Amino acid sequence: MIIREQQVTVNGFVYTVRSAIEKDAKELSELRPQIDGETENLDRESGEAFIDVQGFEHIIKTDAEKPRNLFLVAVVQDRIVGFSRCEGVYLNRFAHKVEFGVCVLQEFWGYGIGRNLLQESVAWADANHITKMTLHVMETNEKAIELYKRFGFEIEGVLKNDKVLSDGNYYHTIIMGRFNHNE
Repeated sequence: MIIREQQVTVNGFVYTVRSAIEKDAKELSELRPQIDGETENLDRESGEAFIDVQGFEHIIKTDAEKPRNLFLVAVVQDRIVGFSRCEGVYLNRFAHKVEFGVCVLQEFWGYGIGRNLLQESVAWADANHITKMTLHVMETNEKAIELYKRFGFEIEGVLKNDKVLSDGNYYHTIIMGRFNHNE
């Protein structure tokens, strides 16, 4: 699905949140491995599960057409600096929910980009009668967990010893969900 573009200003810093378009595919294909390499909060290491330009073109086209999918990008001076996706499950028993994920280049942390991508996604979900949003977050990513809680997400479970990071230690993954009680 496509949303209308939003311009955001945070302490004089301006960026745009908009739906991804097919011409973004090349930049997204280059950006994703960079973001993956900047943090251990995501599932992949840099270069893992690589998506090429054609792969992103397909994802963007599919997400634009499907009513329970949403692919957003955050743009600073014509440069994509972060993105988020909501992906619906198209089985009847799961038709009420979407899975949310977000990532932002490290140099742009602290400008509310992730928060605004989440805010737009929640507003889209609520407006489109999606009753549940789910996500996974590393137990050590306390800022993200608190942000999700402010948007009505609750901890629904813990996947114990779910990931092994570069320090050789095991870490838990927190499963969070937000249920729209108005639906």
